[in-house]
Amino acid sequence: MEAIPAKLTPRIIEAMDDIVQEGWYANRSELIRDAVREKIRRLKAERLEMAIKEDVKWGLYGED
Repeated sequence: MEAIPAKLTPRIIEAMDDIVQEGWYANRSELIRDAVREKIRRLKAERLEMAIKEDVKWGLYGED
């Protein structure tokens, strides 16, 4: 794995530590990896939805 430095606010770090302490994740790194994977999944889904809507619009109205 590659380490990527990131700066986070104290508030975010506190929230992350709370989640880790509650046992949801083994450590901060695991939480961050999961959060990034989820964000990527959501963005891909949004892009796919936009592309489908554009295709439907083009199919119905012939517009770009």
